Amino acid sequence: MSDHHDSDGWFDKPENISKMLKVFYVMCVLLVIADFIVHRHIYHSWENIPAFYAVYGFVGCSILVFIAKWMRTFLMRGEDYYDE
Repeated sequence: MSDHHDSDGWFDKPENISKMLKVFYVMCVLLVIADFIVHRHIYHSWENIPAFYAVYGFVGCSILVFIAKWMRTFLMRGEDYYDE
């Protein structure tokens, strides 16, 4: 048999989560900065607003989270749903 031991995974260590969040924040900042540098071919006037796509994506994801929380109220089942 293989010598398998229980150890914490990479995502179980708080310092790794902290490092990963810092990388994500830096990536977000770089993408917003790139929005000011990269030329875009816009089709609508509102696309010319600075950081439009960053704000649009954040608002869209936030709305999805709120809709999911609302849907949870009537879709959620009890813990013993399959044991009945």
